[in-house]
Formats: sequence, C-alpha cells, structure tokens
Amino acid sequence: MLRIAVLGCGRIGGMHAANIAAHPRAALAAVYDVHRPSADDTAARHGVSVAETAEAVFASPEVDAVLIATATPTHADYIEQSVAAGKPVLCEKPIDLSLARVNACAEAIRGRDPVIQLGFNRRFDPGHRAARDAMRAGEIGDLHQVVITSRDPGMPSRAYYEAAGGLFRDMTIHDFDLARFMLDEEPEEVFAIGGRLIDPALMAELDDFDTAMVILRTASGRQCHINNSRTASYGYDQRVELLGTTGMLISGNRKPHEVSHFSARHTEKAAPYLNFFVERYHEAFNAEIGAFVDAVEKGIPPEVGFEDGRRALILAEAAMKSAAEGRFVRVSEIG
Repeated sequence: MLRIAVLGCGRIGGMHAANIAAHPRAALAAVYDVHRPSADDTAARHGVSVAETAEAVFASPEVDAVLIATATPTHADYIEQSVAAGKPVLCEKPIDLSLARVNACAEAIRGRDPVIQLGFNRRFDPGHRAARDAMRAGEIGDLHQVVITSRDPGMPSRAYYEAAGGLFRDMTIHDFDLARFMLDEEPEEVFAIGGRLIDPALMAELDDFDTAMVILRTASGRQCHINNSRTASYGYDQRVELLGTTGMLISGNRKPHEVSHFSARHTEKAAPYLNFFVERYHEAFNAEIGAFVDAVEKGIPPEVGFEDGRRALILAEAAMKSAAEGRFVRVSEIG
C-alpha cells in the first residue's frame, strides 16, 4: 500500500483524501491544511492524523508520497520540498501562475529523477481516453480537428476569481492539456479571444474573462478549437469531438442515468448533467490515483508529468498574449 499524505483539505483535497482512503493499492497516511478545522474534519472522516506543518509531512517516515491540493502559490515550493525529501508527488494544476517560477522549479529538481504527476485528470476520463485510443488506432483515419467544449455550471465567487490567475491559466489550462493529449502533436500557434459577457463589470475590474474561444494549430496543420464559458444554464458541459478523414469520435457529457422521457409536450427529455467536476470526473480522479501508484511502484515516469504542466501553462500564456494583441501567437515566443 502506497502511503499518501494530502496537503490541502478544501473541496478538491477532501475529495482526493476520500479517493486515496478507498483505493485498493493506496492508504491515506495523514492530512494537513493551514485551516486546521478543515484538516480536522477530513482526518476524522478517514481516521488519520493531522500533521502540524507541511514540513512534518515531508519529514515523516510514515509517508511514502504526497498529494498537493493547497493554494496555487504553494505548489512549486511544496514540489521542491517533496522532491528534496525523496517523496513522489501528485500536484494539482497549475504548478504556478508564473512561468518563471515554474522554470525555476524545474531547475531546482533537475537531476533528482523524481516521480511528479500533474493533476490533469481529464486524460483519465474513460470516454476521453477511449476516443483518443480509437483515434490512435486509426479508426477515423488521419486526425484533422479536435473540438473541446468546457463550460462550468455557474460563476465562481469573487474571492475565487481574485486568486485564480485568470481564465486561461485556471480553467482553460485543463483544456490545453487535453488538446495536447488528443492532437498527439505539439501546438505551434495559438489564437484566442476573451469575452466579458456574463458579468462585464466584475471582469473589467479584475481584468479577466468569463467567456473564451481558442484556436490551436500544430506543425502538420491539425487544428483544435476550445470554447469556454463560466456559466451554462443547463449544467456542466464537457464534450470532446475528434474529426478525421474517415469518421468522427465524440466523448460526450455524463448524466446520472440514460432514461429519456417522451410525451405530447416534449421528446427525449432527460436527466440533467452531473453537477460539476467532482461528480463528472469521478472515475477520472480515481484512475489518476491508480496511475500515480503505478508510476511510483514501477519506477516509471508518470503519464502526465511536470513538463506537461509547464507546456500547458505556456499555452495559457500564449492565449493571454493573443487575446491582448489580437493575433496568432507562436508558442516559441513564450517558452
């Protein structure tokens, strides 16, 4: 059993703690949070101890690996401390909001050959992965286009916006990683437009966007279109479409069940989509833990590692530059 400690007991950290505790090949070793009541609550639910400090987690011989789900500004520091302590780490995205800090972190851990997995869980969604595997198997011929739709069910709080680092670094960064996963080639050009359509006053005040569209283009000409919205009145909208020369693949939304209701008033009335990321990507989050355990036990590089996190942030920076300047931005201009 891989003994994993969780740093950060907010919504996603609490979910990770529960997933680790329930995993057949992992054990929840300890938890830590700067907000002690959150740590106490998580620890009580799973019968584990609360570490007094993050440093105590890194120093503990009872901890084999660390999952980082703390505030973004702590991620790079904790990655460095975990690697220095010889502990594999699974870190939520992004590594940091600053590309310079991410590059500095890469230098600090270089040569230590650590197992560092990034929390881009959507790669592990069964539908998304099946679509990508089918594409790679040649079932739609040569891939031409990828379309990623990612829309949240509702606007986050002002406090969340103030800490998130902007739509492209916070929300679209998942889609940038998924685009790289699906395209099977590195994007070389980025074009992005951002909109302030849901709460124009707040977005103008915070210099952020609540709506966006992004185009990516690879060296061979493959295209990817990403569309984001912070609000979708009908629920959490998560779809991926792959178009090739001989067909198309779609990984669609998820619902609690697939019953459709037909009557004189409506046809194909169905249940709403699963509420948000914890519910929609439940299987993906569990598979993510399994992949991390595999990487540690087998001593192999994780499927989605530190460099994947860095490259996703580079694409986010390119999108921000494109939206500001109204032009295609070559990725080489950024990183």
